[in-house]
Amino acid sequence: MLYLVGSDGKAIRYGIGVGRPGFTWSGMHTISSKKEWPDWVPPPEMLARQPSLPHFMAGGPNNPLGARAMYLGSTLYRIHGSNEPWTIGHNVSSGCIRMRNVDVIDLYSRVKLGTKVVVL
Repeated sequence: MLYLVGSDGKAIRYGIGVGRPGFTWSGMHTISSKKEWPDWVPPPEMLARQPSLPHFMAGGPNNPLGARAMYLGSTLYRIHGSNEPWTIGHNVSSGCIRMRNVDVIDLYSRVKLGTKVVVL
C-alpha cells in the first residue's frame, strides 16, 4: 500500500505493485520530476536482462509507465501508472512502485515537487 499523509495527519491509501524478489529497496527520496503520459526508455541493466524490450516507447495507453510518473530523486525508480492493472498487489516490477492509472492520476494531482517519499 501507498499512503499519502496530509498535513492534518489523515491518509489516503492506494494499492500498489512493487519490486519482485531481488529488486526491492527501501529508503527516503523526494519527488524530483513529474510527467504526464511519460515516454519510457528502459535502463541498460533492464535491456541486458530482457534484450527483446524496445529501447524507446512513446507515452500513451500501451506504455508500461501508464498515465503519470513521479520520479524519485536521482534514482531510476518512479511511482507510475501501469498498462497492466492486474499486477497491482503483486511483486513484479524492477523496483518501481506501480499503480492503477486512475490512482496515479489522483496521486499526481495531490503531490508537489519536493514531496518526501518513504519506502519501507
